[in-house]
Amino acid sequence: MTHFKKSLFASVAFACGLVALPVHAATPLPDGLAERQEARVDHRQDRQADRITQGVASGQLTGREQARLEHQQRRIGRLERRTEADGQVTYREAARVERAQDHASRSIARQRHDRQHPGR
Repeated sequence: MTHFKKSLFASVAFACGLVALPVHAATPLPDGLAERQEARVDHRQDRQADRITQGVASGQLTGREQARLEHQQRRIGRLERRTEADGQVTYREAARVERAQDHASRSIARQRHDRQHPGR
């Protein structure tokens, strides 16, 4: 196969993959998977709220840090409600909620261990 044909074949294969990707991302999650995803997201939100509460109780979080982290949790809750509003959650929407939770989890860990204490 000539170099031109190889690169043409690779380009066509790549383009087909790009076309197929958005179709999969817009596909709703199957019912059982959607319910497990929703329960997992809710449980994770509860655990993150507990981590914030523990950080305040232990003095690891300042009032401003607490407010910022709680605001972040409320935004994730709104995002979750919006994704579920039409009755189906797509793979892309589920990934977006998970990314937001990952970001929030890192923020909580970072703020709890930044050696800032209330009143200082």
